[in-house]
Amino acid sequence: MLQVARLAPKQLGEATDLVGEFVLGQFQKDGPHGFVDRAGNPDLYYTVFGIECLIALAQNLPVEALGEYLREFKDGRSLDFIHLCCLTHCWAALSLPQDHNARVDTPDPSIGAAMAGLIETHRTPDGGYNVTPDAAHGSAYGCYMAYSAFQNLGRPPKDLDAMIECLAGLKQDQGGYANDKLVTVATTPTTAAVVTLLRHLDQPLDQQTGQWLLSQCHVQGGFLATSHAPMPDLLSTAVGLHALSSFEVDLDRIREPCIDFIDSLWTNKGSFHGNWADNDLDVEYTFYGLLALGHLSV
Repeated sequence: MLQVARLAPKQLGEATDLVGEFVLGQFQKDGPHGFVDRAGNPDLYYTVFGIECLIALAQNLPVEALGEYLREFKDGRSLDFIHLCCLTHCWAALSLPQDHNARVDTPDPSIGAAMAGLIETHRTPDGGYNVTPDAAHGSAYGCYMAYSAFQNLGRPPKDLDAMIECLAGLKQDQGGYANDKLVTVATTPTTAAVVTLLRHLDQPLDQQTGQWLLSQCHVQGGFLATSHAPMPDLLSTAVGLHALSSFEVDLDRIREPCIDFIDSLWTNKGSFHGNWADNDLDVEYTFYGLLALGHLSV
């Protein structure tokens, strides 16, 4: 995703600097040094997106301050599953080569081992992972987040075949994927997560799934989260386009409507609203805007 988001400045042009200013403005310089959520509080989840936005825009990261912030969480034992996975992602991002002089000391290997052990406690009896502790069945989001976290830690999860089988059980009749067995409604973000994960695992992709994703594109541009969603949204658009790249789908038919949709969400503050009814801005949807524009610039 990050590699594609780097292409967004081709579409942004002179507005690229404005986006960078917005993202840096979401970083709390005093006190806990993370990127803030919509309430203005530092949060590891939003810090992932803040870091990725700056990398995509080729801007330097405040690595020393970020390292100080991340070290407060130690091995992540105090965090829920999602924020634990985000902690691994932040540390992995800070280890990437950057065009800056500052350096950050990454955690001791024992910390990484402890994080991996905590993630593994979310393994479900069917071989998947779930964000909820002690769940009976794995979820698509849980599997995606767990696998990504293990990748960040350089520790491949055990028994990938079981996880793949868990994901197969979430596929719906028309090709989309539901997040879990309790809610059997295919969604664009869930399907995109499964497609991305299966691609990383070198698994064959069903063209029916690609066609289902393409069918979620709204006539006015943008992707719907579900077939019955009242309007398209930026998250579904970004990840839907990302997943379609795995099928080598020709985007020419939907390119201009999608660019128009994203433009309708743009604000001169340097960010994007999540949908037509959204009044707030944050670094998460800023990144989704970059990702979507990156795909549409190819």
